[in-house]
Amino acid sequence: MADVPTGLWLIGARGSVATTAITGLLALRRGLAPPTGCVTELPELAGVPLPGWDDLVVGGHDVVGTALPERAERLADGGVLPHRLVEAVAGGLRAVDGEIRAGYHPVTHRGSQADAARRLAADITGFRERHGLARVVVVNVSSTEPPAPDVAEHDDLAALERALADPERAVLPPSSVAAYAALRAGCPFVDFTPSTGIALPALDELARRERLPYAGRDGKTGETLLRTVLAPMFGARALRVRSWSGTNLLGGGDGATLEDPAHAQSKIASKARGLDALLGKDVTAPLHIDNVPDLGERKTAWDHVSFEGFLGVPMSLQLTWTGIDSALAAPLVLDLTRLVAAAHAAGRTGPLGALAFFFKDPLGSDEHRFAEQTRELYRWAQELA
Repeated sequence: MADVPTGLWLIGARGSVATTAITGLLALRRGLAPPTGCVTELPELAGVPLPGWDDLVVGGHDVVGTALPERAERLADGGVLPHRLVEAVAGGLRAVDGEIRAGYHPVTHRGSQADAARRLAADITGFRERHGLARVVVVNVSSTEPPAPDVAEHDDLAALERALADPERAVLPPSSVAAYAALRAGCPFVDFTPSTGIALPALDELARRERLPYAGRDGKTGETLLRTVLAPMFGARALRVRSWSGTNLLGGGDGATLEDPAHAQSKIASKARGLDALLGKDVTAPLHIDNVPDLGERKTAWDHVSFEGFLGVPMSLQLTWTGIDSALAAPLVLDLTRLVAAAHAAGRTGPLGALAFFFKDPLGSDEHRFAEQTRELYRWAQELA
C-alpha cells in the first residue's frame, strides 16, 4: 500500500492536537525530525503495508477561523513545537489550511442535521476527488463534549435518519454528526476523544453496511497509559489495591473545556472505565480535573495508590506525570491514520478492537492491560502484513 495517496481528514483541524500532528507530519516528510513516539515506525510493525509520510494528504473541518500557521506559532510560543520547525514548514501549513472547511456547530447551523451531514460529507468527498486519494481516514480530535443524555433512540439506523431530517430537532451531538458524515462519505472513522462520536448502535450498523472500519475512543497518552501498565502489576503480585486517587492539572484549550463539569464528565467516565476493568468497581477511585491557565499546554497528573500487602500491611505508591498532551497525542493520530487506512485496504469492517492499545475506552475490546493490548496490536499487524 506504500505510495498510495491517502487522506487524513481532521475534525478540529485547527486545535492543538491537530496542529501538532500536521506540523509533525510536514517535518517528518522533510527529514527535519525523527519519528519519536510513532508506534508504526517500530520494528514490530515493519512489514505492515502502511501509507508513507509523503502519501498522507491533510484537510479537515473546524468551527474556528484561526489560520494554521498562526495556531502553530502560538503552540511554539507555548513550548509545544520548536520555532525552527514551524518556520521551516510554514508553506505546508498554509497549504493544509487551504483544505480546512467550516465544521458543524449546532448554534450557528440552520436546517436539519441531515443537511449538515450532507455538507460535511460533500467536503470530504470533494477533498478525496480533488487529490485523487485512494481513501480518506477521518479522525476526530475536537474538544470533548458532555455525555449524550439519551442514546437509546439511536439503536436503529432508519429511525435515526428519519430523526436527522427534522429541522426542529438536534438529535445527535456534533461528534456523532461528524461520524455519520464520514461514514456517508465512505470513510473509516477514528474517535480520539471521549465524546459520543461513532459509539452508537445505529452508526455501527452504518459502518458495517458500508464495509468500513472504525476505532476509538479517547486517546491514551499520559496518566491512563501509566495506569494500564501499573494496575495489572498489583493483581499479578496478589496485592490488594484499596484506593487509586488522581488529580489532573492542565491549562490551554483542554483546561478551559474541562473546567465545565458537564464536559469533564465524559473524560472522567472514560478514565474510570479502564480502572474499573483492571481493579474492580470496589476500589475507591476519585478523579479531579482542574483548570490552571498558566500551565498552558503542559499537563501534570498526580496519582496516589493505597494498597495492602502481606498480613494487611498498608503501603502506597505516589507518582507524578508531567507532559504536553498534544505532543504525546499527535504521533498516535498519525499512527492510527496509517493503521486504519491499512485495515480499510485489507477489507476490515466494524470496530478495530486490536487498536485498543491506543485508547482509554476502546471500542470492540474489553482488554485494558497494556501488555496484552501491545501483543494483540502486534499480532493483528502481522495479519495485515
